Amino acid sequence: MTTRTFPSGRKLALATLLAGAAGVAFAADTATQSATYEVQPINELSVSGNPGALVINAATAGSAPNQVSDATSSYAITTNESTRRITAAIDTAMPAGVTLKVSLAAPTGATSAGAVTLGTVATDVVTGISTLNESGKVITYTLDATSAAGVVTSASKTVTYTIAATI
Repeated sequence: MTTRTFPSGRKLALATLLAGAAGVAFAADTATQSATYEVQPINELSVSGNPGALVINAATAGSAPNQVSDATSSYAITTNESTRRITAAIDTAMPAGVTLKVSLAAPTGATSAGAVTLGTVATDVVTGISTLNESGKVITYTLDATSAAGVVTSASKTVTYTIAATI
């Protein structure tokens, strides 16, 4: 029998080759992972700009003071839920004989309630909102006053808009 000796460099190369072949023989063809995911309810509403000052300063003789309107502000909405609505309310009551109304343009598939008189109790201004994202929807404010309101000094109201589930 003939004994062969390999130089140490060849021994290392042979050992590496055999170890690599053994690793390939036992390696898996595929690997798996578990990716956990979730999409939570999203209901976002924002307004841009404030309306200009609503100043009633004229009337036609024999008629109530002229109403004034402003449509320079807008809103954006994103919801991934169905049957949502937008409500609106003001922080304190309006003076006697003075009415502040708001009308929001409806996003696709929804319905605007038109000009809604604002009070301290939230009122629906848009209904039937479902899974959408839209921006640049016009908000129109209208101020009315009766002659009996008299002179009313300048004041501000905070209008709060809320996305809520349809009841």
